[in-house]
Amino acid sequence: MSEWWNAPCRPLDEAARARAQARQEQLTKPRGALGRLESLALELAAMQGRERPRVERVRIVVFAGDHGVVEEGVSAYPQAVTGQMLRNFVRGGAALSVLARRLEAPLEVIDLGTVEPLQLDGVTHVRLGPGTANFARAAAMSEEQLHQALAAGRASAQRAATAAAQLFIGGEMGIGNTSCASALAAVLLPRSPLLLVGPGTGLDAGGLQRKLQVIQAALALHGAYCHEPLEALRRLGGFEVAALAGAYLGCAQAGVPALVDGFICSVAALCATRLNPDCRAWLVFAHRSAEPGHLAVLDDMGAEPLLDLGLRLGEGSGAALAVPLLQQACALHDEMATFAEAAVSDRPA
Repeated sequence: MSEWWNAPCRPLDEAARARAQARQEQLTKPRGALGRLESLALELAAMQGRERPRVERVRIVVFAGDHGVVEEGVSAYPQAVTGQMLRNFVRGGAALSVLARRLEAPLEVIDLGTVEPLQLDGVTHVRLGPGTANFARAAAMSEEQLHQALAAGRASAQRAATAAAQLFIGGEMGIGNTSCASALAAVLLPRSPLLLVGPGTGLDAGGLQRKLQVIQAALALHGAYCHEPLEALRRLGGFEVAALAGAYLGCAQAGVPALVDGFICSVAALCATRLNPDCRAWLVFAHRSAEPGHLAVLDDMGAEPLLDLGLRLGEGSGAALAVPLLQQACALHDEMATFAEAAVSDRPA
């Protein structure tokens, strides 16, 4: 199979960044006074290749899949919730559905494989299998399933590029996916799972201990084979995590900025950057979640998230919440007057 993820990512437009920087220095404010909003505008200028970037066309895609490891008792919720939430997404009742409406952003929902076969209007059913295998006992995916999941993510990024999207948000839904994200983070960072494993959907102390033990057993089973990121993803990942990694890689290759959500999406981004380090330049990180492993993943990628609200919902909800910040950064950069336009005295050179 072609290793398309090794193809070059689109270079950032440093000339556009320089023009945007020159404009920033002429706006009616002390230099640097808008802090992170200024650097965001410059990042987006380099990504979009324009002095005055825009975040008006936002594309949101949610990838869903079940996880065999749920049979080990690692989640506070039953596995049926994955499929039930797909219905909730397309009916407009999920948190992300509400946020997408507010942003007037199209929401695409992709089912990569729930335990029970579904056929829902408004959902794209790819169906790679009835969820992944239980990674505490076997590899989560076959090579074919892994490549298909990566390709599904890449295809979503290509659709975003075709639609001239100015920002891509990937979300996820899959009961048990904090377990796979924690296991992946443990082998990719590498870091002890004791420092990474959190309550996910709300496990009590006993449930958290059980989850930790299951992940430790999985690492003992697979750890010796996880030196390569692709094999780590195959053995410990999920359909939706692999698809997100493929989407981030596809965005970087197509030149679409991607706004990364919380812990699970950040682990997918970590996988993507391990497969092709140049894709990191196309990722903006939305928020720091309440999951304990998230900070370690962000630190490894040198990521400084925009928000810290104690969120742990997933879905892409934290990224959607951060979109207005990017929009305001662009508006300030575009609409503020320069010193000359406003007849305001600049500081002496």
